Order: sequence, then C-alpha cells, then structure tokens
Amino acid sequence: QVQVVESGGGLVQTGGSLRLSCAASGSISSIFIMGWYRQAPGKQREFVGSITTTGVINYVGSVKGRFTISRDNAKNTMYLQMNSLKPEDTGVYYCYVNTGTNIYWGQGTQVTVSS
Repeated sequence: QVQVVESGGGLVQTGGSLRLSCAASGSISSIFIMGWYRQAPGKQREFVGSITTTGVINYVGSVKGRFTISRDNAKNTMYLQMNSLKPEDTGVYYCYVNTGTNIYWGQGTQVTVSS
C-alpha cells in the first residue's frame, strides 16, 4: 500500500510565500507522476501542476511564474513553492501520486491567503 502525506499549508497574507511538501511512502516500485490539485470553498477541484519522473512540468495558467514544482526522486517527495500568493489561491491542496498502475491521494492541506 502507498501512503501520501501533504504538509506545509497555513495562513499567509497576500504576497507571501508557502512551500508545500508531499511525501509518498510504502510499497513503491516507481512513481510516474506527482502533482497537485486544489479546491476552493464551493468550487470543483482544479488542477494546479504536476511533474513527471523525467522532470516534465505542467502548470495551470493562473500559477505560472508564481509557483514552482520540484521533486526529490530519492525521497519520493514533491514540493510546491508558492510565491506572490493571492486570495484566489486559497483552498485545500491535494497531492496525488501516479505509480503507473494506480493513483493515490493525500488528505489535503489548507492554504489560506488573507486579503
């Protein structure tokens, strides 16, 4: 079984920064893609970004230039550096891990950006 745990969320003022972490553990033979979704209050879950084992990165347009995804393959850990945060970035951020045979989700971490 694979466990996925996010951390690093919190409350920050507009223009501030946070770094989220996502750590995968358990019976992992390989991880193809790790990525992030977020869900604002009353809204559907939205894709934020992802990174493949080979380093191919995708972002939703609204975070380009502000967010940076990185990955430490040796630690099975992914990071989301969020800079210049805006109130519209507020939401629960969920990490997912795609092993190629299954997709696992974390429990989410709350990010709140005050105006």
